[in-house]
Amino acid sequence: MGPELTRRRLLIAAGAGTAAFALDGTLRTAAAAAPTDTDLVVYGGTSAGIAAAVQARRMGATVVLLEPGRHLGGLTTGGLGATDTGNGGAIGGIAGEFYRRIHAAYNGTPVTPDSPARYVFEPHVAAAVFAELLDEAGVPVVREARLASVEKRGNRLLRLITAGGTAYRGRMFIDATYEGDLMAKAGVAFTTGREGNAKYDETLNGVQHRTGHQFVHRVDPYVTPGSPSSGLLPGVSSAALAPNGTADDKIQAYNYRMCLTKAADRIRFPKPSGYEPMRYELLLRYIQAGWTGPFFTTTQMGGGKTDSNNNGAFSTDHIGFNYGYPLGSYAQRESIAVEHRTYQQGFMWFLANDPRVPESIRTSVGAWGLPADEFTGYGGWPPQLYVREARRMVSSYVMTEHECRGRVKVPDPVGLASYTMDSHNCQRLVVDGAARNEGDVQVGVPAPYGISYRSIVPVESQCANLLVPVALAASHIAYGSIRMEPVFMILAQSAATAARMAIDTNAPVQRVPYANLGTRLRADGQLLDWPPTVPGQVVVDNASPSGVTTDGVWTSSTSIPGYYGTDYLHDGNGNKGITRLRFRPDLPDAGTWTVALRWTADPNRASNVPVDVETSAGTTTKTVDQRTQGGQWVLLGSWDFTAGTGGSVLIRTDGTDGYVVADAVRFTPT
Repeated sequence: MGPELTRRRLLIAAGAGTAAFALDGTLRTAAAAAPTDTDLVVYGGTSAGIAAAVQARRMGATVVLLEPGRHLGGLTTGGLGATDTGNGGAIGGIAGEFYRRIHAAYNGTPVTPDSPARYVFEPHVAAAVFAELLDEAGVPVVREARLASVEKRGNRLLRLITAGGTAYRGRMFIDATYEGDLMAKAGVAFTTGREGNAKYDETLNGVQHRTGHQFVHRVDPYVTPGSPSSGLLPGVSSAALAPNGTADDKIQAYNYRMCLTKAADRIRFPKPSGYEPMRYELLLRYIQAGWTGPFFTTTQMGGGKTDSNNNGAFSTDHIGFNYGYPLGSYAQRESIAVEHRTYQQGFMWFLANDPRVPESIRTSVGAWGLPADEFTGYGGWPPQLYVREARRMVSSYVMTEHECRGRVKVPDPVGLASYTMDSHNCQRLVVDGAARNEGDVQVGVPAPYGISYRSIVPVESQCANLLVPVALAASHIAYGSIRMEPVFMILAQSAATAARMAIDTNAPVQRVPYANLGTRLRADGQLLDWPPTVPGQVVVDNASPSGVTTDGVWTSSTSIPGYYGTDYLHDGNGNKGITRLRFRPDLPDAGTWTVALRWTADPNRASNVPVDVETSAGTTTKTVDQRTQGGQWVLLGSWDFTAGTGGSVLIRTDGTDGYVVADAVRFTPT
């Protein structure tokens, strides 16, 4: 990591103004007053809000970015450093640029369109990269700009008024909050909770009797074991388990994505004010029943730090304590955030210190702590509550399980999503006399899929100059797949592009011609189709029904993101010299074609994979290092090919020093 980025922090002025940084992270210039009359007002300083504001400035629009709190970057700078990518190859535009900048920050290399991406990172590195983007684009930022009211004329927003009394006038507005607050104030239809399966003919919505993050040992939920009349332990609901697929108003659980370290200067887990051991009685009984962990994830981010998330039946998710959050006031939400922080800090303190916990667990958990150099204004604790779901808009197109599964393809995509349909547990109940969680869903999608432009704009009669790329129109289970930080950035960039085009044509956002919008989005590096295409290109995928022949044993996998199509193949690091795969394109014309190869990178890959490019003129052998440059097209060179199937690209495993991947080959006419 470059030395300047190890020291820099997101030091946007506490009031307002563009960010300007010296190499040591200090402000180079005094913050200028933020404008109150702009082309675009972006409400919400999340990763999406930053992407939208940067895109607007790059298109020449005036913009102001308003953040209701003090923290900028949302979850991306708030501890979620293990990016939920799904298929990394589906991430384009400013989102892709952000992750390439992350890689450059760690490696001290320049950022180019072909730079590798890095999807795991420390919070302060993400903050520094966002600061660079805001600084370079000249985006004015205002923090502590809580929304109080809006002024409308007909179906158009005129002004946004903050609690401090400042009014921000805009031609267009973007709601980039996790909560959808501006959308709600503007009178746009929304929903919360879980639809029943019958609403959109789905299978994974509503109440779900599933086994994810579930108790694997029977645990008595009553204050006095075996005595229902003694009452239930904290966190256990007395509600009855409804039939599978039933609609309700429950919200999937929130938590904080902790950044942990074992460094000598780590901050020991604090015993929070209001700590109540009884909150963890159910956990203690679970441990006594035989559960030894893991109690949370410890995904490494770099610098010896983790992104630590919920893991298991009783973990960092505070199940059932967030139902009032989506529609709550700022004060009510702060109270809910404090409750979550108290619970989670108490959870960590309990595991590390309570003498009833086995010493082996106390020692293991106590070896971790909070990093002294992250979230320095918050005692090492992340400032951003993981709001996994709050309001969701209801517009003319609602994304559902059918789009996620590839059964329906939208005609107007403005970005791709590819993550698992993922809902955390929504409630903890008593079933057959034992504690049981309900609501966890983790079902994969077959391939990246498009998100409709109509799902990020309201019905025109409700608001004609507002776009909603975060609290977009999606069913509960579809939102579980879409609700990932890269996708929010992708959709926000598309929203800002559409806003600028609507300004230029003096049109409602609903009437921006999609053909024009799609053309501009592609020009700016957005990926709208899967598999991605280049005009005239011919792609042969490992799963192509024709054009692929194999020898030896190849194994299908989707474990490392960045693959083309639905999967990739690997040789299992065995049968070297025997296992090989030939890609044979059917080229429409004779001429010079540029050949590019794709694989998914990992340290266990081979660094010396022989690749034979065969044409009528002979065979050229290239050697590729599959430990790097994963999830992108890597150029091999250009050759003259005859029309038809006369040429090929052969992946061999002879003498290779690790796993060999065969994913796809692209031929582009030169």
